[in-house]
Amino acid sequence: MRLTPPLNEKDVRKLCAGDLVSITGTIVTARDKAYAKIVSGAKLPIKLEGGIVYHCGPLLKRRPSKFKIVSAGPTTSARMDGVQVKFLETTGVRAVVGKGGIGEDVAKHFPRLGCVYLAFPGGAGALAARRIEKIEGAYWRELGDAEAMWIFRVKDFGPLVVAVDTKGNSLYRHKNGTQKIKEKR
Repeated sequence: MRLTPPLNEKDVRKLCAGDLVSITGTIVTARDKAYAKIVSGAKLPIKLEGGIVYHCGPLLKRRPSKFKIVSAGPTTSARMDGVQVKFLETTGVRAVVGKGGIGEDVAKHFPRLGCVYLAFPGGAGALAARRIEKIEGAYWRELGDAEAMWIFRVKDFGPLVVAVDTKGNSLYRHKNGTQKIKEKR
């Protein structure tokens, strides 16, 4: 299934843990420092409502007039657990992409928030970079390249697994999470 942001809550609620999806459209990177700014009340530089946030610190090669993305693999999402719920409440983001999952204390809020967690395979940063068609912008560059908010135009970004859905299901909570993915194929 292809997701095209901005996402509406009704469509997000149709997704089930174990579904395989890809993204075509705009995604925004955010991690520790960007999250901290947002939850402390900083004005958002762009509208995130209905958006998809990717936990990623891209590796960039500077060119004379632009950047080339060398790698854009996911970072460990659990690092944002302490502020994830407030971030989602503040922004209205409908999907979070990362690796390693989120804690149950965070996942239990996803049904109320109408949000899903999408797992991207770790170690596939070069694959992710090839799916980025364009850098549409960058905000908060003073945080450093890895921590800035990058706006990426992506095509067929994935494969991603719905790991936490809006029904309270989490592949991380079940020993047979891999089996659920196989059953969906």
